[in-house]
Amino acid sequence: MEIFQYTFMNKALIVGLLLSIIIPFIGVVVVNKKISLVGDALSHVSLSGIMIGLVAGVSPTIVSIFVCVIAVLFLEFIRNKFPSYQEISTAIIMSTGIGLASLMSGFVKTAANFESYLFGSILAISNFEFILIIILSIFVFLTFVYLYRELMSICFDEVSARISGINVNLINTIFMILIAITISISARIIGILIISSLMVIPVACAMRFKFGYFKTVVLSSVFGLFFTMAGLFISFYLGLKPGGTIVLIAVLTLVIILISKNNK
Repeated sequence: MEIFQYTFMNKALIVGLLLSIIIPFIGVVVVNKKISLVGDALSHVSLSGIMIGLVAGVSPTIVSIFVCVIAVLFLEFIRNKFPSYQEISTAIIMSTGIGLASLMSGFVKTAANFESYLFGSILAISNFEFILIIILSIFVFLTFVYLYRELMSICFDEVSARISGINVNLINTIFMILIAITISISARIIGILIISSLMVIPVACAMRFKFGYFKTVVLSSVFGLFFTMAGLFISFYLGLKPGGTIVLIAVLTLVIILISKNNK
């Protein structure tokens, strides 16, 4: 096929394959813990990190990861200070990200490059980013698998998880770092403004089938893989933005599932 004749598309398909697996993995925990807004908050923080990288002439992806990790540690700190009002931490982090991004936007001169992070761009993946994304995607995947039982436990009942001997605070912090890494490395393909959608919509599609936790995790990744691959192929042949194409396919699929399930 013509699409496989281009090196940049081969890189995009490989990266898209990895991201479409790990993003729904993270999304299942995010949805069940009812912290979906954390994805939006960290995407704004990631945006500010990318702007700092562009201004400083340093790899925006590296800076974005660094800034997001600091943000999630600060988020967990605030959450522990307000245990009964944990949504406050998300609002504060989002506000900080928006404020810093707004401040740094006045110093960014490469508007085209900046836009590629906002909405995703197949052409924008450098060899360094390609290798970095592969390494970090594998790291996220292996960490998720290793902590599978602990993450499943804290999804549904943190009190019972504590009683069973799980270090809930540590697992929550590690998981938040995984979210930060996942969002930061997904910017080039998916786009910062819509990455949280791909973290939630595949999970929403899978949950409509009312399977158990494990099957929902697997099915979410299957949906994520379908959305990403279909979006990359369609965007290539029609000249569309990959991130927006992926998300619109995901939304259309969710609508179809909701309608078909309501009729049964």
